Amino acid sequence: MGRRNYLIEGLSGTGKTTVCDELQRRGHHAIHGDRELAYRGDPETGEPTAGFGHEHHIWDVCKVRALVADRDHAATFFCGGSRNFPKFIDLFDGVFVLHVDLATLTRRLDERPDEEWGGGQPTERALIIRWHQTNEDVPADGVAIDATAPIEQVVDEILRRCEASSRQ
Repeated sequence: MGRRNYLIEGLSGTGKTTVCDELQRRGHHAIHGDRELAYRGDPETGEPTAGFGHEHHIWDVCKVRALVADRDHAATFFCGGSRNFPKFIDLFDGVFVLHVDLATLTRRLDERPDEEWGGGQPTERALIIRWHQTNEDVPADGVAIDATAPIEQVVDEILRRCEASSRQ
């Protein structure tokens, strides 16, 4: 069996960081995309920009490609949100999109520290809620994962689906 790469996406507050932490705790190779790959840039060109909103949160495509090409691990999980995911989504063997209901999303955003995302600035919050309602900012063909369940169950479901897809 060859190396496999999975993208775990979702809106702000759906649990991508928590899933990544749990995968790492279990010994899986998991990349915190928002910490290790992200920068502020134009989603189309990749050029760095002074923009600071969610729409400018992109990943370094060259770094993503290099990590996907690395065969040192049986599987790598890329966890985080990126506005330029269409530039590299074809590199993944599977894509999972974490979903929560609006009440859970609102509660999680309320619980975030100000320094993590600007304290829920009204314009950013409105954008996130619009994306929640339309799903326009997440991969359309990703496997939906209910991220309102306890984290252990969320990660168990992702791993179960990865195992099932690797047998096909």
